[in-house]
Amino acid sequence: MIRKGGLAWDCATPFKRYIEDCGVQCELITPQMMAAPYYRGKMVSMIIPTGFGNLAYSSLLPALRASSKRIEKFLKNGGNLLVFGAMSPKPDAYDWMPVPVTYVNEYFSTPVVVDPHNPHARIMDDFDLSSIECDGYFSEFCGEVLATTDDGRAIMISNEIGKGTLLVASLHEYPSRGFISGFSSGETETLF
Repeated sequence: MIRKGGLAWDCATPFKRYIEDCGVQCELITPQMMAAPYYRGKMVSMIIPTGFGNLAYSSLLPALRASSKRIEKFLKNGGNLLVFGAMSPKPDAYDWMPVPVTYVNEYFSTPVVVDPHNPHARIMDDFDLSSIECDGYFSEFCGEVLATTDDGRAIMISNEIGKGTLLVASLHEYPSRGFISGFSSGETETLF
């Protein structure tokens, strides 16, 4: 079993160390690497952390837009992609993804209702579901809802794209250790 993931961000971050502590080999993928035609990373999963759409935090969004076809190909060929909240009020922060998503940036704590039958709901295994920190919700989207606030706002959605899985979440917490390990494990790596 291969346990390998990529973390898309501008520089080293404690999130990379957290992923490695989950037993997953993790490669930092900078915006320059992501948009470069010669970059050919191989991995089971890629994670795009909270704040990717806010230029005050990161310069990742232009690279994501420039790499949108590569991202779609990564998914279709079997890669797993986890995308967190953009932390931006701009409605086009997700325009690089292969499915439409409209995100509303709003920081809040809420009780959460999870689909217990979906294995990706393990993302919240380490949380107290009566009070989860979120940085927004999804007002329009395509896909299956995996988690909502207690008043029905979608905070995690899933899409199967070809052989891969796209998860979009507005959780403002690290994913559970078991989720990271499972989401980043597979029999083969996928070329990005």
